[in-house]
Amino acid sequence: MLCFVPAAAMSDEPHVEEHEEHHDDEVDAGYAPPPEKSLDELMALDTEDESLRKYKATLLGQATAGEVVIVDESNPSRVIVRRLALVVEGRDDVVLDLSGDLETLKSQTITIKEGIQYRLRIEFHVQRDIVTGLRYTQKTYRKGIQVDKMNQMLGSYGPRKEVHTHLTPMEDAPSGMLARGTYHVKSVFCDDDKNEYLKWEWSFEIKKDW
Repeated sequence: MLCFVPAAAMSDEPHVEEHEEHHDDEVDAGYAPPPEKSLDELMALDTEDESLRKYKATLLGQATAGEVVIVDESNPSRVIVRRLALVVEGRDDVVLDLSGDLETLKSQTITIKEGIQYRLRIEFHVQRDIVTGLRYTQKTYRKGIQVDKMNQMLGSYGPRKEVHTHLTPMEDAPSGMLARGTYHVKSVFCDDDKNEYLKWEWSFEIKKDW
């Protein structure tokens, strides 16, 4: 969810420098990602296995035809994150454009009505090679204190010219007078091998109404 708000985060104390709680070990404890394989290695795997052939065709898409898929020649990254959208039924999506100047997002604040149900939609391109264990992580702060962390696993993707889309499960925004206020978010798009594809900061405000 966007934020879980403990009582300590709701006081009227002056703003303090953000304090980050480290929960990465809790999330990844006991998990060892599989060895990273290149596109060529995957293509060469068990060509006689029909089920594996179908799986590779689904995962790799255009790359199975021997095509090197490049969406943006000037960008050497395997993953290009395009947009993050707040999706609420019956309302227009609120979209963060992640393809431009990310510094401008720090000065923008998204309004969220308390108690609504929402999902996040992440849009991105994969090019040049396969990416495994792709994930979206966001840490939410209020008055400088970390109050929530989301670690959303997206999975593995092959390169293709069309945009990939991932929709998170439905969540409930917090509600009540004490939950209202402004929150600061630090977002990271990375993979199991600690490759960091995009990092940005943004804010939202929980209000009684839109």
